[in-house]
Amino acid sequence: MLGLMIHAHPRLAMPPETRFVLECWRRREEWGDLSTWRLRRDLGDAIVGAGGTHSNFRDLQLRRWATRHRIVQEARTLGTAFGIVFDEFAKAHGKARWGDKRPAYFEEVDVLLRLFPDAQIVHIVRDGRATVASLKGMPWWPVPSTASMATWALSEWCLQRDAARLPADTFHSLRYEDLVRDPRSELTRLCAFLDEEFDEAMLEPHKVRDVVPERKTWHKNLDEGVNASAVDAWRKRLDPWEIGLMEQGLGRQLTRNGYLLSGRGTRPPLRKRADYHASFQRQRLDAVVRWRREEKQSRAATTPVAARLTSGQRQLAGS
Repeated sequence: MLGLMIHAHPRLAMPPETRFVLECWRRREEWGDLSTWRLRRDLGDAIVGAGGTHSNFRDLQLRRWATRHRIVQEARTLGTAFGIVFDEFAKAHGKARWGDKRPAYFEEVDVLLRLFPDAQIVHIVRDGRATVASLKGMPWWPVPSTASMATWALSEWCLQRDAARLPADTFHSLRYEDLVRDPRSELTRLCAFLDEEFDEAMLEPHKVRDVVPERKTWHKNLDEGVNASAVDAWRKRLDPWEIGLMEQGLGRQLTRNGYLLSGRGTRPPLRKRADYHASFQRQRLDAVVRWRREEKQSRAATTPVAARLTSGQRQLAGS
């Protein structure tokens, strides 16, 4: 919903979710220093999904080989190659600026800032109970609710970490509940962060719903316009022990973000509590180990990373 709100702005483009940024980042050594057209061609192939890679490039509705050609001709850094794709999407929609969204990015803010040094990060947080309830119904999320709770806890931990260390003009957070209850105020604040003027079109994200692939049927609620009907749906969708586990184990994180505890849950089974704690510790450890490894690799890497074509987007926004 937030992505469509941004895309509804006359100057901002927000594409549907793709998968090539993180995947190609983690394979970056395959393309070395990008100094030859063959290396850039191979990178372009990976980005546009040639050869069976799962980039979801097709969802952008761009011309595959024309985009690859531009990557081969212009990309001298990894970030520039990625930026070319999103720039093409923005141009196709008549927009001056572009962004990108994917839930997995909450763990990868450092990677995004390496790729796009002038990026502005927007983090939306939702009541963890509502998040877990929503994930229970997603066909692409076949994990137990205790693991979903751990993922929400990790995202909240990352939110606090990023908010404390990143400049105010680089990182902005907002709550889903505030957005659906008072979209005008929240979007006005978001636009101020982005150095853009608020536009009324942002209040009607369903009008740009066509950028969301039809196969993603779980987004059908977007057709109904902005409403707060899903805010408290977790009260019926979660089992009593799930509410109890979240409010007992994650009560501090919930209240820190302004979510009141309901007291409606029951005491969770010991096994469920153990599953949650083990999953959270594992996910957080995996993230920290990966961050340290990638920081070390970045210092020794030969692949040029930082995008060049995106420099000046903030200045452009004020022109």
